[in-house]
Amino acid sequence: MRPGEAQGEVQGKPQGNAQGLSEADLRQVEQLKQRDREVRAHEMAHVAAGAGVVTSGASYSFETGPDGRRYAVGGEVGINVSPGRTPEETLSRAEKIRAAALAPVDPSGQDRQIAARAASMAAEARVELATRARDEGAAGPARAYRVAETGGHVSATGSALDTYA
Repeated sequence: MRPGEAQGEVQGKPQGNAQGLSEADLRQVEQLKQRDREVRAHEMAHVAAGAGVVTSGASYSFETGPDGRRYAVGGEVGINVSPGRTPEETLSRAEKIRAAALAPVDPSGQDRQIAARAASMAAEARVELATRARDEGAAGPARAYRVAETGGHVSATGSALDTYA
């Protein structure tokens, strides 16, 4: 104990029940403190993982405890979930959105919904990329093979069947 400190004080701050709080109130304050830490860590995880897709910092909803202090009991971070201008950009954005949504240790139901939306957006971008690659590849070696096999004629109706081993 340092000189000038009464028993039950640390660095000049009263410990224990100096505010006249009941045991139930003290338990509630401890629960609110724990919730506050969890909420702030949860939202900061979104922000840290969401570079490029986070549109706003964390905003919190508060509850006032029996000690008169405000504790964060809920929060949110704005995330831009719009697709990119190209399938490649959309795929990149979807991966960032998913990572930001699932960054907290215990993602909420809403976090999981955002991650699912991002996964769907990524799947659509992959399909578009595969379709583009297939269409661009039609002028390549596979088309040359079909032309050679049909004696220089490729059906415009798409009745030819391509199989690749």
